[in-house]
Amino acid sequence: MTFVTHCAFSINNYKLITHSAASVIIHNSYLPIDNFLKYLYQMQLMKSSILNLFKLLLFWVLVFDLQRILFSIHNWDKFKDISWGDWFLAFVYSFRLDLATAALLSFLPLLMITIYFVWPSKWTARFFKIVLFIEIIIAAFIHGGEINAYTEWNHKLTTRVFTHLLNPDEVVRTADYGMMIWFAIYAFIEIFIGYYLQRKFFPLKIEKQPLNWFIRIPAALLLFGVFGCGFLILARGGTQQIPINIDSAYYSKEYVANDLSVNSVYFFSKSFLLYNRSQIGAQFPIIAEEEAKKALYDFYNYPLEHDSLFLSTQRPNIVVIVMESWTANAIGSITGKEGATPYFDQLTKEGLLFTNLYATGGTSEIGNSSIFGGYPALPEISISMQPDKHRKLPSFNQDLKKWGYTSHYIFSGDLKYGNIGGYFMDHGFDVVEDENDFPKNLPKGKLNYYDEDLYKLLIKKINATKGPFMHCAFTGSTHSPYDYPDRGTKKWKGTEADFMSSMYYGDKCLNDFINNCKKESWYKNTIFVMVADHGHASSYLQNPNLAGYFHVPLLIFGEPLKKEYRGKRNSTLGSQADIVRTLLYQMGGDYQRYNWSKDLMNPACPQFALHTINRGYGWITPDGNFSYHMDGKNYPDLTYTPKQLKIERKRCHSYMSLLYQEYKTL
Repeated sequence: MTFVTHCAFSINNYKLITHSAASVIIHNSYLPIDNFLKYLYQMQLMKSSILNLFKLLLFWVLVFDLQRILFSIHNWDKFKDISWGDWFLAFVYSFRLDLATAALLSFLPLLMITIYFVWPSKWTARFFKIVLFIEIIIAAFIHGGEINAYTEWNHKLTTRVFTHLLNPDEVVRTADYGMMIWFAIYAFIEIFIGYYLQRKFFPLKIEKQPLNWFIRIPAALLLFGVFGCGFLILARGGTQQIPINIDSAYYSKEYVANDLSVNSVYFFSKSFLLYNRSQIGAQFPIIAEEEAKKALYDFYNYPLEHDSLFLSTQRPNIVVIVMESWTANAIGSITGKEGATPYFDQLTKEGLLFTNLYATGGTSEIGNSSIFGGYPALPEISISMQPDKHRKLPSFNQDLKKWGYTSHYIFSGDLKYGNIGGYFMDHGFDVVEDENDFPKNLPKGKLNYYDEDLYKLLIKKINATKGPFMHCAFTGSTHSPYDYPDRGTKKWKGTEADFMSSMYYGDKCLNDFINNCKKESWYKNTIFVMVADHGHASSYLQNPNLAGYFHVPLLIFGEPLKKEYRGKRNSTLGSQADIVRTLLYQMGGDYQRYNWSKDLMNPACPQFALHTINRGYGWITPDGNFSYHMDGKNYPDLTYTPKQLKIERKRCHSYMSLLYQEYKTL
């Protein structure tokens, strides 16, 4: 029997058994050949499976680089200070984190490939493609959202988006039609190209599996085990003790370049994990209470009483204007540069301006709870979203109620965002109103009614109120999409032109409001407190990791302000959380129940401000500041000397530890 004949015989009749002694010798030579042919079939399937797994990693790296190109095109004005060489380096330094993310995204497809190896069929091949396509869609949605959000937020997409998604109508109205269209375009482009690459990389080809089940399954388990372990090692960036993190993609002093380099899917996923982590304290050092208080000895041991009283009466009416996104960086009377608020600058000449105040966070709900509750912010925590906790904390209106004040809060948009409306109702505001309470015949933007109409309605509300009162208004025209009416508003050019122009419009509306208030009988006994809810990128500063990004104005204005304080500037360093205690001391109230607030008029009070950044926190004192990124384990902003940093880091962590321990017990 020739070799060829024997091969043909073996393939078609390998179950036949020979019985002669001579044929046993032949049979002994036939078995290896038969098994070898099966082995070739098996190896072909194994080879294609292994090749697909390597192609998966390459596929995702290409998809991620495509996303970077689209991001760069849409946000090219953000890269004006970055050379072509530095831009290209983003595609180099991103590789390790891209590979780690690709490995994470390849776990489910690995399972599908393993199942296909055991049972190669049309359906198992399709399941693999379906799983991969779903991942493509998710990645496209994450990055499509990031491309558009970055224009406004100046940082990568995080779980902050979940706060917005709780109110879909707010998302639609906040984003202009252009943003929604571009989101759809970029998502479609990425899904289309991802699908095209999927078809090219993984054509639907059904292969035969000649081995029996007893051999297939162990081989499949071996395939899954080897590559599962390999993907796990890639996902953690290697076998080193500390797993890979976003700092592996950092390479530039320009935050935009680093944001481009950091993988968007990885960043968003990490943000999601922290968002759902109940023990956020694990992200920063926890210091024992006794040790923390020792480090903060001067924070708690200083004279509380002083004679710096700026009110001529202890029971004035109060009007609080919370100004959306009014960054101090756009106010000339604070920066000394050309600003967008000429009328506000004129008001500072008649009021008491606090020039060194910082927002506690980057969102409106955090700003409002700090302003009225005297409560600082912790990373990744919005106290207004947790009624079971914030209801146990004091609020300014509750102190005023003891003296017969009524309290009113009105917003020109939707107060469901960040549970702001719920927060104020839980704390006993007599009236809480939003866009649903505005006259329906008023013109309206996508997000809210215009500032000019908000102020007109506010005056009507005040006129219908018997004193004493605290009326609060939250503006909205300085929030994207900046669709305020064009009333000869100054048109800025260059970076953040739309926002700067909106501030100019809001400033004009504020001036008209004050002028109209002066005509009312209650004006003479009313103090106006004007403060921003948080900072914003301006023509002068865009990096959301810098302390200056959180710099906000605070102006106290009105007839009850003593003449000797009019036109004065207070440079005490503090945060929004210090406003309540400052006002209560002036009014003779129980200011000491606000444990986390300090009196900005007290010359002896410690000067510091704690604020949160995206995925981290910051600390500011008269000697300097730092901000710390919890994921990157680095300092995006640092002006302290090494010796100062050691001291201030200990004080910051001590303060956060005490704050977090109380937060957990609320």
